Amino acid sequence: MIRCHLSRMMGEHKMKVIDVARSTGLNRSTITRLYNETATRIDVETIDQLCNLFKCKVGDLIEFIPDSDN
Repeated sequence: MIRCHLSRMMGEHKMKVIDVARSTGLNRSTITRLYNETATRIDVETIDQLCNLFKCKVGDLIEFIPDSDN
């Protein structure tokens, strides 16, 4: 499973979806899908914009969690 920690990072920075959209130029629906962890794919440019905004590493934003049944 892939987890996206955008909601946590936005909370820590007291940012709303519109704030992230304005700061990065990303589409609000893209940010909303990542925030709600409903995205099925993510562009490298999106990861780059978010990491630049939050001054974080990719691993801080996205995490791989192995399935427990494997």
